[in-house]
Amino acid sequence: MAHPKSRISKQRKRKRRTNIKAVVPQIATCKTTGEAHQMHRAYYHEGDLYYRGKVLVAAQVEED
Repeated sequence: MAHPKSRISKQRKRKRRTNIKAVVPQIATCKTTGEAHQMHRAYYHEGDLYYRGKVLVAAQVEED
Protein backbone atom coordinates (compact mmCIF):
# COMPACT_ATOMS: atom_id res chain seq x y z
CA MET A 1 0.00 0.00 0.00
CA ALA A 2 1.35 3.40 -0.94
CA HIS A 3 2.00 5.98 1.74
CA PRO A 4 2.21 9.74 1.26
CA LYS A 5 5.66 11.30 1.34
CA SER A 6 4.48 14.23 3.44
CA ARG A 7 1.39 14.24 5.61
CA ILE A 8 1.87 17.83 6.74
CA SER A 9 1.68 20.47 4.06
CA LYS A 10 4.81 22.39 3.13
CA GLN A 11 3.19 25.67 4.13
CA ARG A 12 2.48 24.47 7.69
CA LYS A 13 6.00 23.08 8.02
CA ARG A 14 7.54 26.41 6.93
CA LYS A 15 5.34 28.36 9.34
CA ARG A 16 6.45 26.16 12.22
CA ARG A 17 10.12 26.47 11.35
CA THR A 18 10.21 30.23 10.92
CA ASN A 19 11.88 32.16 13.70
CA ILE A 20 8.96 33.90 15.40
CA LYS A 21 11.02 34.62 18.51
CA ALA A 22 13.15 37.25 16.76
CA VAL A 23 10.48 39.92 17.36
CA VAL A 24 11.35 43.28 18.91
CA PRO A 25 10.19 43.36 22.57
CA GLN A 26 7.14 45.46 23.33
CA ILE A 27 7.78 48.64 25.29
CA ALA A 28 5.17 50.08 27.66
CA THR A 29 5.06 53.27 29.71
CA CYS A 30 4.04 52.98 33.35
CA LYS A 31 1.15 55.26 34.35
CA THR A 32 2.47 55.53 37.91
CA THR A 33 6.12 56.37 37.29
CA GLY A 34 6.17 57.36 33.62
CA GLU A 35 9.09 54.96 33.10
CA ALA A 36 9.42 53.07 29.80
CA HIS A 37 9.91 49.34 30.39
CA GLN A 38 9.45 45.96 28.75
CA MET A 39 5.92 44.62 29.02
CA HIS A 40 5.22 41.86 31.59
CA ARG A 41 8.55 42.51 33.35
CA ALA A 42 9.37 44.12 36.68
CA TYR A 43 11.65 47.19 36.52
CA TYR A 44 13.58 49.47 38.88
CA HIS A 45 12.74 53.15 39.29
CA GLU A 46 14.62 55.25 41.88
CA GLY A 47 15.67 52.12 43.78
CA ASP A 48 12.17 50.63 44.02
CA LEU A 49 11.12 47.53 42.11
CA TYR A 50 7.81 48.08 40.27
CA TYR A 51 5.45 45.69 38.52
CA ARG A 52 2.06 46.66 37.06
CA GLY A 53 2.26 50.10 38.68
CA LYS A 54 2.80 48.79 42.21
CA VAL A 55 5.91 48.67 44.39
CA LEU A 56 7.09 45.10 44.88
CA VAL A 57 10.28 45.83 46.79
CA ALA A 58 10.91 49.23 48.37
CA ALA A 59 14.39 50.73 48.35
CA GLN A 60 16.41 50.41 51.53
CA VAL A 61 17.09 53.71 53.31
CA GLU A 62 20.57 54.00 54.79
CA GLU A 63 20.80 55.66 58.20
CA ASP A 64 23.97 57.37 59.42
